[in-house]
Parts: sequence; structure tokens; C-alpha cells
Amino acid sequence: MNRFTFRLLSFAAYVLAISLLFVRCGKSESTGENTESTSDSLKLTQISSSKIFDSHPEFAQGHASTVVAVGPSEYLVAWFGGTHEKHDDVSIWMARGDGDTWEVPQKVAKIRHEPHWNPVLFDAPDGKLYLYFKVGKEIDDWETWVQTSEDKGKTWTEPTELVPGDRGGRGPVRNHITVLSDGTWLAPASNEKNKVWNAFLDRSTDGGKTWEATPFIELDRTLIPEEGVIQPTAWESSPGNVHILLRTSGGKIARSDSKDYGKTWSPIYLTELPNNNSAIEVAHLGGEKIALLYNPVSGNWGDRNPINLAISLDNGQTWALDQTIEKGEDPETEFSYPSIIFDGENLVMTYTWNRQKVAFWKFKVEGL
Repeated sequence: MNRFTFRLLSFAAYVLAISLLFVRCGKSESTGENTESTSDSLKLTQISSSKIFDSHPEFAQGHASTVVAVGPSEYLVAWFGGTHEKHDDVSIWMARGDGDTWEVPQKVAKIRHEPHWNPVLFDAPDGKLYLYFKVGKEIDDWETWVQTSEDKGKTWTEPTELVPGDRGGRGPVRNHITVLSDGTWLAPASNEKNKVWNAFLDRSTDGGKTWEATPFIELDRTLIPEEGVIQPTAWESSPGNVHILLRTSGGKIARSDSKDYGKTWSPIYLTELPNNNSAIEVAHLGGEKIALLYNPVSGNWGDRNPINLAISLDNGQTWALDQTIEKGEDPETEFSYPSIIFDGENLVMTYTWNRQKVAFWKFKVEGL
């Protein structure tokens, strides 16, 4: 090796070392926090598992549950129930329990003799409990209604339209509202007009009194063919930096990101996580740590079985844990439309169980 070659190689090694240092520093800066958690340290310990009800004389099917904590080991779960999805007798039902035992389900909302859909419970900073839900014969013509409770769901106000005159659905379409660090209420929303699906965010800066919808998030329909994207689930990793994962018809979960408290959003892109065109939901565990409840199945309208719980320590870039919660052997098995919250120590979740029941699980998360 001559002297010129040696100097050239030395210079290349120096440049490489500086580049690696820059990349490492950049990565540390972007995470926003120093985490000691590793995949080896994470552990789920089951606290409770139950079915909210076995059967009920007024509904044969229960679907699209939502869960909220109203006290230590006290939970409210709501869902829509009736003869069958889209039937006029479908109403919004609710039950209270501790995770092991549950009160008899009670009907809490029925505006008129038309199908009711997709309840969303929200424990707001103002101390009120909110229940949002949809009403309408067809999804294209959904109205969003809301009622509130000041006694942890024991009594409710009369429902009112969230955005009077709107048709198509405003506010949260299926997943929980996120309260951002600047106080904004961010409702993940979507629209399904004429079998063309689009996602948007509904924002309220006055405690839910009024709402302003963002434009539909930019979507390349060659990337996600057929219907599109719906039912986002949101979290804020650091002040102003907000993210959503979305249900898609493209065989994978999609994502978009915002740097301005959800006012504007990046074009939608696909993740590596499979999606069967069924609902998903994220629970924020703090900083860049999130939990995701989903069906690890690809393909448009794929099987809704099994159902998995995944945890990411790096804002959804990789998944340190991905564990099956329930798997059925029957090909007709359905575990779908999950709802998940984090109370600081425990992950609490519900999901549709074969359209006949609502399943409840509670796990302690260790090693975060």
C-alpha cells in the first residue's frame, strides 16, 4: 500500500466515523427522551379476563366496544347491540364492572328507530364523562351525537348533535379522543362517502364546544387501492408532535405525522404492520412508548383472528413485544374492533368476541 492510498483510506474512515456519530446524535435528539427499556425487560402480567355479558334478551350481537376507567379498578364499557349491525333496533349499551364481574347491561342511547354505531367514551379534563356515537341508516349519512355525565356514567344528559346538520360523521369515528399538551381535544375521524374512504382529524380548542375538521389527509391511492383509510388512532410523542395509525384496504397499517398539534399532516404512508381492513387502537404509554391492539393479518377483509398486543419503545418504528392475546381455531372466529387505555401501570382493553360478547382484559406492564 503506497502513502497516498493509506491517506485516502484513513480519510474515508474518519468521514465514516463522523457520519456515524452524527447519525447517533440525531437519533438521540429525535427521540425526545432517554429510555432504558428494552424488549427483554418488558413483561405482561394478566390481572383479569372476563366477558362483559353472556347474553341479553334485547340484543343478539354486540360490537365496537369502548372502555374508560372511572375509578380504581372500576370501568365503564359501551358498545352497540341489536339483532344485527345496521338493523333499526341497534342501540348503545353500557355496563360497569371491576374487570371480573359486571352489572347487567343498560341501554343508554336510542335517538330514533334507526341503527346506532361506534360509541366512544371520553374522560375529559373538565371532569365530565362524554359518550359520542353515530346514528343513521347508512355510514354515508351518519350523524354524530354526544351526551355527558357528571356522576361517572350513572346518569346522562339528553343527547345532542355534535355538529348540527352534518352528514357523514364528525368527532371521534371509533377511537378515543386525545388531549394534546396545549389543551386541544383531538378526535380521530374518517369519512366513507360512496365507498371512498378518507381520514381527517377533528380539533376542538374550547373543551369540545365547537369543532374544526382538518382537510382529508393526502392519500396516494396507488399505494392503498380499493376503499382507502379509516378509523385513525392518535398519540402525542412530544409537544406538538402527533401521530396516527390507520386501518386500510392495502393489507398494512398506515401512518401519518403532524408537527403542529394536528393542524397539518404528512401524506399517508404504509408501515410494515399487517392489517386486514379491521379496526386497531393505540394506547400512549408516555414519550415514544405506545401499545397497539390489532389483528396481525394481511389482506383486504382478511380474517379477524387472532388478536395481538404489541408494544413499541421507539414511536412505532419497531415493536419490542408482540404477543397473541386470543386465537380461535374455528375459521369463523372473530376478535375485532379493540379499545385500549393505559392507566399508568395497567393496560385495559376490550374487543368484540365472535359478535356475541365483549371480551375484557387487564394486564400489568412491567419494564417500561
